[in-house]
Amino acid sequence: MKLFDLSGRSALVTGGSKGLGEAMAAGLASAGANVCLVSRNEQEASEAAQRIAEEYPVEAIGIGADVTVESDVAEMVRRCVDQFSRLDVLINSAGINVRGAIDELSLEQFRQVQATNVDGMWLCCKHASQVMKSSGAGRIINLASTLGLVGLANRTPYASSKGAVVQMTRALGLELAPHNVTVNAICPGPFLTPMNVPIAESEEAKRFIVGATALERWGELQEIQGAAIFLASEASSYMTGSMLTVDGGWTAR
Repeated sequence: MKLFDLSGRSALVTGGSKGLGEAMAAGLASAGANVCLVSRNEQEASEAAQRIAEEYPVEAIGIGADVTVESDVAEMVRRCVDQFSRLDVLINSAGINVRGAIDELSLEQFRQVQATNVDGMWLCCKHASQVMKSSGAGRIINLASTLGLVGLANRTPYASSKGAVVQMTRALGLELAPHNVTVNAICPGPFLTPMNVPIAESEEAKRFIVGATALERWGELQEIQGAAIFLASEASSYMTGSMLTVDGGWTAR
């Protein structure tokens, strides 16, 4: 179990105030890591950090930042390093989704998804990797999706962005390998995140999402934690540029 121990390490989690981001931050805290939770809403980030600090014997802080603004990204990395004197793990969980047929969506809606899911992730990797390269080690965990590996109708903005995340992960894994910084991605399937709750009971969800998984159900938030702890820890030391699917068997079919 020592392979999974994160005691004394620090992690920066974007999109950390809710959903999979908060769940993964809590998972890392349960393994001993101090955590910085990032959200555009600093109050929500601070409240999530307080929940984690009350449950686990670690330090947790909330930071307000927009990952699409480079100055915000640079500042959030600086604050995390100032707080914990190190940055060992970056989890890029900030993301948005716009659903709809391509002829019903605007170019602005498409670009909005790419700005957060792709540009924002690239900026976070850029600034966090500089710190990790200087220290000689690090773990970057990107949130991709099963929709970066397989298709689904009426999801062109999101699927395009997550396909880009898959390739960004592979390319950056090669780039940072000489610096002992690993870059991997988690590809979640259908989880009951705040983003998905509004469609959870729809006929489309039952037919194309729940019906597509071997386990025939939505994933619960805590079921992402094991993958995050694994990729953040020494247990994954020989992995980089890889996609770890946590999808209830969706991509197995």
